Amino acid sequence: MRVALLANPAARAGAHAGAATKAAGRLRARGVQTTILSGGSAAESSELLRTAIGVGVDAVAVAGGDGTVNLAIQELAGTGIPLGIVPSGTGNDFATTLGLRELDVAAAADAIAGGATRRVDLARVTDDGGSTRYFGSVLASGFDSKVNDRANAMRWPRGGSRYNIAILVEFLTLAGIPYEVDLELADGSRERVAGDLVMATVGNGRTYGGGIPICPEADPADGLLDVVLVRPAGRRRLLRLLPRVYRGTHADVPQVSTRRVRSVRLSAPGVTAYADGDPIGALPLTVDVAPGALTIFRPAG
Repeated sequence: MRVALLANPAARAGAHAGAATKAAGRLRARGVQTTILSGGSAAESSELLRTAIGVGVDAVAVAGGDGTVNLAIQELAGTGIPLGIVPSGTGNDFATTLGLRELDVAAAADAIAGGATRRVDLARVTDDGGSTRYFGSVLASGFDSKVNDRANAMRWPRGGSRYNIAILVEFLTLAGIPYEVDLELADGSRERVAGDLVMATVGNGRTYGGGIPICPEADPADGLLDVVLVRPAGRRRLLRLLPRVYRGTHADVPQVSTRRVRSVRLSAPGVTAYADGDPIGALPLTVDVAPGALTIFRPAG
């Protein structure tokens, strides 16, 4: 098996910079031909990976977090070429959804060398110009995308705790945003939600922000997406909601509504959406499910 292993030394915090080297060594010891690809930017990393796929590889691996995994997803969606993940980033939310987050470097490499795979869904985002991108975990818009803006600008603290701090700071300016949300539900019927929302979130996976279970029932292999909408309720009430969000028990709160959908269009003025932790575009955007679009290596058994 020939594997292109993508690492991103420019990833935030330079997290686990040696993971790619360790994973490559483990793979080679298992008889897997492994080439490390390391770009100095997201664009360069994508180009290196695109070239490797064009030349011919049997599989792609990523040593990094959600941002680096997202680069690989763009090139692999619909190709059938399997992806292996060595979780070594700040958030690792897609790895969490896939049950891979707790794997150390050796175990993640062994899963790739073992060759067992499964197919999972991706979410596809389309802007009004027709451009598309994919994500694996969660798309955030509204309050939670503002949290991402703030967290990404922070240089301290490292790790997921900066999201907690960003959430609390953003509460100081919390306000409803006028949204129009057009949903195609699981049964094919359609629904429109219009009015002020604090946030509108779309999940192919369960968590974002380094493990916050915003879409706790999402299944990345059910051919559907989970939408979570939160209506304004005042800072105190929403602040009391936070512990339930962290436990994934917020679905029955009156200000929270959830839908399982085939697609959703989100429109709101002045809102930039984030997906897999990085900005993906300004609303309006349409998100639909791409069933079974990605093949993932999984641990044997």
